[in-house]
Amino acid sequence: MNLRTEIDDNILTIFINREEKMNALNIQTLQDIKLAVEEAHANDEIHGIIITGSGSKAFAAGADISEFANFGEDEATNMSADGHEVMNTIEEGTKPVIAAVNGFALGGGCELAMACHLRLASPNAKFGQPEVNLGVPPGYGGTQRLVQLIGKGRAMHMLITGDAIDAQKAEQYGLVNEVVEQEQLLVRAKEILKKVAKKSPSAVHKVFKCINDYYCPNVNGMQREIYEFGSAFETSDFKVGTTAFLNKEKPNFRN
Repeated sequence: MNLRTEIDDNILTIFINREEKMNALNIQTLQDIKLAVEEAHANDEIHGIIITGSGSKAFAAGADISEFANFGEDEATNMSADGHEVMNTIEEGTKPVIAAVNGFALGGGCELAMACHLRLASPNAKFGQPEVNLGVPPGYGGTQRLVQLIGKGRAMHMLITGDAIDAQKAEQYGLVNEVVEQEQLLVRAKEILKKVAKKSPSAVHKVFKCINDYYCPNVNGMQREIYEFGSAFETSDFKVGTTAFLNKEKPNFRN
């Protein structure tokens, strides 16, 4: 099995289960991740998602190069498009997804982590986009999301040299939200997701949409925010939140 999953406290943890391959992302594994995330979004009992790697060495150490070494242009284009669909499913979903990066996150592994809403890393984590060593640019959104997260200059350096950075530098750059000891990585990810789960699910999703639109060409993010703010007033979450505030109570959005 390419994946192993656990559900605890309304949180789905997806383990990339290819430890003998350093959790390399072959085509089937990516599709399995997409399906698991889609099913989680459709399940009201799941409030958040964690993606991590099996073992202690790798989150996902890139794509499975042996799988596409003999591809032509059409096959490679389709592979890239399919990979983008996987990443977009994570980024554009309704529920928060945290990457718990427990080791190497290279190539497609780094791209997978960047598609998540937040990234936690253990001290031994390494991040990089080494695709130029194979004669190709990144194919799953790396040229776009890396710029968004760390800026053009730093992203350019990483992308054209293929150099990896450690967890501490990734945190300094803004690629990682927190560096956490490996044995506490999932604990901390669950702690954050439990906190978010107490907030308005519809408002959290609206935040996702507004932030994502900031990076969409020909989309006015300010207009998106105006729309999402106004439409929130028609949601039950707005009534729950404002009523609780006026009554000096804590809101319960999950009833």
